[in-house]
Amino acid sequence: MDEAAQPKCDPEISPISKWWLRSVLMVMTLGFAGLLAITMLSYRNAPPIPDTIIDASGETLFTGDQIRSGQAIFLRYGLMDNGTVWGHGAYLGPDFSAETLHQIGESVATSLAQQQFAKSLTALNPLETGSIRGQVAVTLKTNRFDPASNTLNLTAPEAVAYRAQTARWTAYFINPARNGGLAPKLITNSAELHDLTAFFCWTAWASVADRPGADYSYTNNFPYDPGVGNVAPAGALLWSALSLIVLLGGIAAVLLAFGKFDYLGWITRGHSATPQVIPGQASPGQRALVKFFVVVSLLFLMQTLVGGAVAHYRADPGSFYGFQLETIFPSNLMRIWHLQTAIFWIATAYVAAALFLGRSLRTDEPRWLPAAIHLLFAAFAVVIGASLLGEWAGISGWLGDWWFLFGNQGWEYLEIGRFWQYLLVVGLLGWFALLWWIARPSQVTNVHARPIVRMFLLGALAIPVFYVPALFFGAKTNFTVVDTWRFWIIHLWVEGFFEFFATTVVALMLFQLGLTGRNTALRVIYLDAILYFLGGLMGTGHHWYFSGQTQINMAASALFSALEVVPLTLLTLDAWDFVRTTRGETGQNGGAPALTHKWTFYFLMAVGFWNFLGAGVFGFMINLPIVSYYEVGTILTPNHGHAAMMGVFGMLALALMVFVLRQTTDMARWSGIEKYIRIGFWGTNIGLASMVVLSLFPSGVLQVWDVVQHGYWHARSIEYTGTAVARRLEWMRLPGDLIFIIFGAVPLSIAALKAYWGVLSHDYDAQESYMKS
Repeated sequence: MDEAAQPKCDPEISPISKWWLRSVLMVMTLGFAGLLAITMLSYRNAPPIPDTIIDASGETLFTGDQIRSGQAIFLRYGLMDNGTVWGHGAYLGPDFSAETLHQIGESVATSLAQQQFAKSLTALNPLETGSIRGQVAVTLKTNRFDPASNTLNLTAPEAVAYRAQTARWTAYFINPARNGGLAPKLITNSAELHDLTAFFCWTAWASVADRPGADYSYTNNFPYDPGVGNVAPAGALLWSALSLIVLLGGIAAVLLAFGKFDYLGWITRGHSATPQVIPGQASPGQRALVKFFVVVSLLFLMQTLVGGAVAHYRADPGSFYGFQLETIFPSNLMRIWHLQTAIFWIATAYVAAALFLGRSLRTDEPRWLPAAIHLLFAAFAVVIGASLLGEWAGISGWLGDWWFLFGNQGWEYLEIGRFWQYLLVVGLLGWFALLWWIARPSQVTNVHARPIVRMFLLGALAIPVFYVPALFFGAKTNFTVVDTWRFWIIHLWVEGFFEFFATTVVALMLFQLGLTGRNTALRVIYLDAILYFLGGLMGTGHHWYFSGQTQINMAASALFSALEVVPLTLLTLDAWDFVRTTRGETGQNGGAPALTHKWTFYFLMAVGFWNFLGAGVFGFMINLPIVSYYEVGTILTPNHGHAAMMGVFGMLALALMVFVLRQTTDMARWSGIEKYIRIGFWGTNIGLASMVVLSLFPSGVLQVWDVVQHGYWHARSIEYTGTAVARRLEWMRLPGDLIFIIFGAVPLSIAALKAYWGVLSHDYDAQESYMKS
């Protein structure tokens, strides 16, 4: 029966206004237009790489080819998972650009002091010191790049400073206790060290030299270092103030909408729809998906163990309880695995849950579906396992010139080798093809569900499509251009389209449980899409404030990024509905499915809490340009990252895992699994809260304070991170880490293994019964 022929009296199946979808399309069109414009500007406005850098006598110090080669060496040895460049990367080592800039500034100051006063820098009186510092700022901020000849000319003091940097970075790689736990003598080749230093010196020059026609550098005067003339640009303060006005206006509009339209929100009160999914009655194809969640839980456990090792490297980089762990598993490898396993287990959970929900939309099951799911599982296992091993081999130098293709690309969050990226895209396209075949609207049994399914499939299609920008750059592409495309993945793919897809997954799950009407689910999907993309598309640029973009990006992204907090307020408005749902207070049939899936709803409530705190409060706290100027690359960034990545995407992945485990387990076996789910829920949430409260947040606040007092280079150097206070706060992570691992990841792994064993037993019993008949 066609949907148009259905009765129109039920408000949950009557056609909703076409302006919902039109609004989504208009927001996306405008958002992508602005985002693409800024992306294209990054090619034009990126700091230039000179062909030649020469001193006052015309002697070549290094070349553009050496700068590009140095960037490739930086990536090959996984140094972006040790320290940062322009605030982007890991937090175990220094910010290489800030450290190099500061040392160049000190060297130039020393040369000028000797020339003008025949004194050392420390012997100058305050008046002389002020004069020298002023001259240093003028010297370094004067842009002597000649675009006609593509040559950068340096003064004599600058040339002396640049030449001294190679010895400094040669010494850096010797002692793991001083470099955050890198493998001993990681880089010893003199040619590689010279090229690497050339890259660091170029990033330092771009950080301080004024952009042509402007009174700030290519990186908007980042990093903060008043000794070389780098202070916050006026635009950072202006656009921060204006973004607060946009935030208040956006929140007011959402609260007004919720006050006026009582049908907004997830739960349909008084709804009497019958649940379409019954626990314990899973098909063979759905039971075949449970092994995905075994992988999810084991990767989750691996990520927590590796994360504990990374935290220990910050607390005590010289020794792992008496064992020199860096000789086998150096800190940069641990950090790479910490990020990659997180991406893999969360994405795998979403992929498997989507197939599970897609299959439940129809009554029949293709006979080939279990075999196709087994094949997809094998493909994912190969990509995950081979890429993790490849990253180890690449950093260790075992792959030679094949490091970029099969090892680690070196770009933070996208360390996976390019070949494995190709396979991942193919695998995701194969997953979507399978999902579309089993859940295409024409095959959906309940005609009222078809509009939700269309949005669900569109969200799924966006996952492989918007991962493609990860293939748009290489090891030697200009750093600014790479960082632009890199955050198309980190922000737009993860925080945009994955979040939109997750919304459609939750909507479909609640609809099938009978808790949400069709139109209520659609309105939530459309409203979230409007709000996510209104702020999230252009808001991607808040990652680019100081990575070589102009203040055009700062202005646009600051204003739109403020709106990213707005949809998170919706989750707090929905929170009490979820509580009432688990108590059976939402309507005629609301209690039974919610009580059956109690722990799924608890994890969804955790998503709401951490989304508002981690993504909303902590995220907005560091998104303002004036705050980000001092904060980016400090511990407040992983404070936001842990609370948002694990608290939102991780908790949602666990909610989906618990949902699938419950649906594929009969009541007799579930009682033996549920206790591990309960422990895992409290363990993950209490452990994460302990990490944030006892360590990450206070550590980040104190580090930002050190930036303000002594400059960014100091707060990121061993001079600060090696202090007793900083180390003690790192040790304060230990209680939260132990709770998270022992009472969070371990019980959830046991639950997944027990559920999978139950599936195997069910299939064996069914086969034996069939043979007897």
